[in-house]
Amino acid sequence: MNIVKQSPTVLVFDSGIGGLSIYKEIYNKIPNIHYIYAFDNEGFPYGDKSSEYLITRVNRIIDTILQSYSIDLAVIACNTASTICLPSLRTNFSFPIVGVVPAIKPASKVTKNKCIGLLATKATIQRAYTNNLIQEFAPDCSVKLLGLSELAHIAENKLQGIAVDMQQLETLLQPWLNSPIIPDTIVLGCTHYPFIKDELRILFPNTTFIDSGNAIATRVTSLLNDRFDLNNLEKSSLKDNIVLSTLCNPNIGKLMKKLSEYNLYKYHCIRISGG
Repeated sequence: MNIVKQSPTVLVFDSGIGGLSIYKEIYNKIPNIHYIYAFDNEGFPYGDKSSEYLITRVNRIIDTILQSYSIDLAVIACNTASTICLPSLRTNFSFPIVGVVPAIKPASKVTKNKCIGLLATKATIQRAYTNNLIQEFAPDCSVKLLGLSELAHIAENKLQGIAVDMQQLETLLQPWLNSPIIPDTIVLGCTHYPFIKDELRILFPNTTFIDSGNAIATRVTSLLNDRFDLNNLEKSSLKDNIVLSTLCNPNIGKLMKKLSEYNLYKYHCIRISGG
């Protein structure tokens, strides 16, 4: 296989801006490539949407992006979309597609009291895929499941400068806080949740929090290394990183100030036909 020196383009996609937690991990490993960060703020949040809706919606969005941009690899930086849409995406598109799944396996190796908490959207909690992960990698553990659609909103708001309401957060997490055995390891099963890890640590000071960011970044680097000379890319081939969203609203201006901290400066709105 010929190793290419031209900079690859990696698409990182999420329903909102929680996928920045994954993008940041990948960017830290390979900063000198071209990134497109796309989010479906028109369809946000995904945690309460049907499988049929998400499969159609996510495939349509990726197809729309491909009409304007060349993509070498895509990361579906959304646990809900990954557990539902990956098979159809891999059938419909030829480039490598990396998904994000709950980090049950590493959590099973870390827990000491054999009590793991999986914090995720209701859709991720209900998927057979998630139950299969638990049966395969943590059969000897008690895995407590908590599906909360509100946490993605809380994290999204925090990224836009709105402080986290700790009383609301504590109320949402009461099922675990009142449990006779509190999980000593909590899997953050939504890419939004790492952004409220500091607040979660206040409520669970003796708990280890695990997410998929580093594992995804390692996987992306490995896949790109198979095709690209990441250490000797042609500087002339590097383009500006781009942000795409499906809805342009007044929040975008404020959001772009935050996104500039991630070396994301250019913004375009994309229209998705058929809803």
